[in-house]
Amino acid sequence: MDDISDMPDAAPDGLTESLRDAIGARYLTYALSTIMHRALPDARDGLKPVHRRILYAMSRLRLSSTGGFLKSAKISGDTMGDFHPHGDAAIYDAMARLAQDFAVRYPLVDGQGNFGNIDGDNPAASRYTEARMTAAAEALLEGMAENAVDFRDNYDGRLQEPVVLPAAFPNLLANGSSGIAVGMATNIPPHNIHELIGACLHLIETPDARDDTLLKYVPGPDFPTGGVIVEPPENIAEAYRTGRGAFRLRCKWEIEELGRGQWQIVVTEIPYQVPKSRLIEKLAELIQTKKIPIFGDVRDESAEDVRLIIEPKSRAVDADVLMNALFRNSDLETRFSLNMNVLIDGRTPKVCSLKEVLRAFLDHRRDVLLRRSRYRLARIDHRLEVLEGFIIAFLNLDRVIDIIRYDDDPKRAMMWEDWSRAHQDLTPRAMTEADYVSPLRGVDIDAQGTVADTDATDEAIAALDGEAGDDRKVPHRYPGRDLSDVQVEAILNMRLRSLRRLEELELIRERDALQKERADIEDLLADEGLQWKRIAEQLRDTRKQFGKTGPRGGRLTRFADAGVVEDVPLEAMIEREPITVVCSQMGWIRALSGHIALDKELKFKDGDGPRFVFHAETTDKILLFGSTGRVFTIAASMLPGGRGMGEPVRLMVDLPNEAEIVALFIHRPGARLLVASSAGDGFVVGEDDVIAQTRAGKQVLNVRDGVRAAICKRIAGDHIAVVGENRKMLVFPVADLPEMARGKGVRMQSYKDGGLSDATTFALGAGLTWKDPAGRTRTETELSEWTAKRATSGRMAPRGFPRDNTFT
Repeated sequence: MDDISDMPDAAPDGLTESLRDAIGARYLTYALSTIMHRALPDARDGLKPVHRRILYAMSRLRLSSTGGFLKSAKISGDTMGDFHPHGDAAIYDAMARLAQDFAVRYPLVDGQGNFGNIDGDNPAASRYTEARMTAAAEALLEGMAENAVDFRDNYDGRLQEPVVLPAAFPNLLANGSSGIAVGMATNIPPHNIHELIGACLHLIETPDARDDTLLKYVPGPDFPTGGVIVEPPENIAEAYRTGRGAFRLRCKWEIEELGRGQWQIVVTEIPYQVPKSRLIEKLAELIQTKKIPIFGDVRDESAEDVRLIIEPKSRAVDADVLMNALFRNSDLETRFSLNMNVLIDGRTPKVCSLKEVLRAFLDHRRDVLLRRSRYRLARIDHRLEVLEGFIIAFLNLDRVIDIIRYDDDPKRAMMWEDWSRAHQDLTPRAMTEADYVSPLRGVDIDAQGTVADTDATDEAIAALDGEAGDDRKVPHRYPGRDLSDVQVEAILNMRLRSLRRLEELELIRERDALQKERADIEDLLADEGLQWKRIAEQLRDTRKQFGKTGPRGGRLTRFADAGVVEDVPLEAMIEREPITVVCSQMGWIRALSGHIALDKELKFKDGDGPRFVFHAETTDKILLFGSTGRVFTIAASMLPGGRGMGEPVRLMVDLPNEAEIVALFIHRPGARLLVASSAGDGFVVGEDDVIAQTRAGKQVLNVRDGVRAAICKRIAGDHIAVVGENRKMLVFPVADLPEMARGKGVRMQSYKDGGLSDATTFALGAGLTWKDPAGRTRTETELSEWTAKRATSGRMAPRGFPRDNTFT
C-alpha cells in the first residue's frame, strides 16, 4: 500500500477496528494535543501551557519579585512533577527564555546567573542558576486567589492548575510568541505595552473601531533588541488587518569620525533573534570571500551593549553603498514574518487581526472582573455575617461569657439563645461616648447622657439602620434573629484582647464600609458601562507601572524609510587598478600589481611553468573555459596577490581535477565566442550568455564521453578556419554557424580519422595568419583552395603551416 488511502476500510476478522481508523484517530489526537497544548498560545494571556505552568509553579513557591531567589532546578523540577510531565531540559529552556531581555520584551522571570546572551551562548545548567518572578509575571497572575479563572486537574489528578491566567496586560502582543504545530504555525512579534493599552482604551471607548485607527496607537512591533523597521506603512497596515505579513528589520548604525578623513561604522542594535556571534562570522566570511570589495574589516567591541565596528576598504567608500551591500548579504537586515495564529477561548485556532486579538483580551478582562467581583461579594457577605455576630456578642457580652463558662455545649446554647430579647433584661445604665454611633431621632437624653426609657431605647436601636438624623447619637442596634453556625464559630474563636470597647467601634466602621463596598459591587455587576470603566482604570494603572515611565518602557524599535537604493554593481565597489593575471600549467593563478611585460620571467613551482599571462584590471571579470564545456566566472579583484605562487584555481571554481583549462581570458560585454569540441562540432555564443553567478559555472558546450571541449576563442572577423589532426584545413563563413546559448553545436569539419586540432576566426580580406616552423609570421590571402561548405573535409594545409596543427 502506497499511502493510508489504500488501507482497507473494514477491520479483518478478530480486530476491533481497521488500520485506517486506528491511525486516523490517533494522529488526530496527536495533532489536537500539539495545537492546543504545546505550540499555539492562548489569545487571552498570550502563554503556552509550559510557560503558564512555570509561572504558576513559581507562584506556589512564593517567588515574588521582591522576595528571594530559588534554584532553577527546583523550579523546573516542581513544574515537571506537578504540572508539566515533559523533560526538565525543555522546561528549563522555556523558563530561561522568559528571563532573557533580548528574547522577550518584558521578561517574566528574573534570572540570577548565566541565562545566555545575545551572542547565542546557552544558559548555564539549572543547578547553577536561580530565578524568581518579575513584576510583569505578578501582573499576569493577579487575581488567581479570587476565583478569576477556571482551574482543571493536573495530569495525574492530584492538583489543580489554571486553564488561563488573569493577565493584567495583553501579553500575547507584548512579548510575542512563536511555535510550529501540525499543519499550522504561529509567529507574533513583541510590541510596546504603552501602545497596546492605548489601543485597548480606544477599543473600549469605540468598540467598532477600524483596524487602521488602531495603528495610530500601535504603529508596529517593538523588538527587545531595538533596530529599525523599514517596512512601508501600507504593508504594516495590511499585515495587522489580515494577521499575516512581514516586517523588514535593520540594524541601527551611525558613522563615527576618526579624524584625518578616516571614519568607521558603529552598529549599536542588531535585528531581533540574530545571534551576534553568527552575525560576525557571516561578516567575516564576506571579507574572506571578497564578495563586497569595499568592506574592509569587522570587529566586536561589545560590552554590556552592542558595539560592532565595520571598517571600509578606504575612506573614499560611500557609507550608504557599503551598508546597503551588507544589508543584502548579511543578517544586518532580516525579515520577520507575522502569522497571528492563536487559540480563541483556549480552543479554536484562528488567524486573527490586531483588533480581534485585542478584543479577545478585553473580553477576558471583563470575565475576570465579573468573577473577581462575585468572589469579593461572597467574601463581603461572609464577613458581614461574622461582624453581625461579633456585634451581638459585644452587646450581650456578659451573657456570652456566661454561656462559654458554664454551658456544656456553648455552641449549641448560643445558637438557640434568643438574642433579640436579651436587651430587655438589661438595667438602664449611664451611656458613654462609645455607645453612641448612629444618628438619633425622637430620643431624649439627659444631661448625663442616660437613656432610662426602654421604648426610647428601642427607637434608638431601630434608628441605627442607616436613617438620616441630626448629630446626636444612639446605642448599637440589637439584631433581631438567632446566631448562625458561622457567627457562633467566629465568636468562639475570638481572642480575649478583642473584647475592648474600642474594638466594637472598629467592627461597626468595618461593617459600614463593607456594606458600602457591597452596594458598589452590585452596581458594577448590574451595569456594563461601569464594568468597562473599571477595566479602563485597571489598564491605566498597568500602563503607569509598565508604560513609558517604567524600566524599558519606552519604544526601542524605530521606524525609517528604506528609500530607493539602486543595485550597485560589483565593479562600482572596486577601485580600478591595473593587474597582470598569471595562470600556470598546473592551474595556479595570481594577480600581479600593475601591467608588467608579458615576456618577463616569473617564478613557478618546481615542474610548473606559465600557461596564460595577460593584462587586466581589478574591475574585470575573468572567464575560464574548461574541457568539460563549462564556463566559470572569476572576479579579477578576488584573485590572490602576486607575492607568492598564487592559489589553485580549482579552489575558486568547481573545476574537476580531471578537467583541463582550455581558455582563460577577460570578459568583453557584447562580444561573441566560437566554442567547439574535439569531435569538430561547434557554434557561436554571446559572451554575456556565458557569465556564471556561482562557482559551479555554466554549461555551454555539451560533450559526450570520449569528446572534450577544445576551442573557445573570441570571434574577430567574418570567416572561420578549421584544421584537423589529419592536417586538412577548411575555411567557411562565420554566418554558417548557428548562434546558441547552449548545446552540442553543428559539424564544422568532417574527419575519417582523428578530430579537430584548432580553429580561428579572421577577416577574409586581411588574410589568414600563422607562424611557420621558423617562427616567422606568414599571411595567406588567397584562400579559395581551402574555402568550401561547412562540414566538408577540406584540403591539406598550405606549405609552411605549423607542424602542431595550430594557428598560433
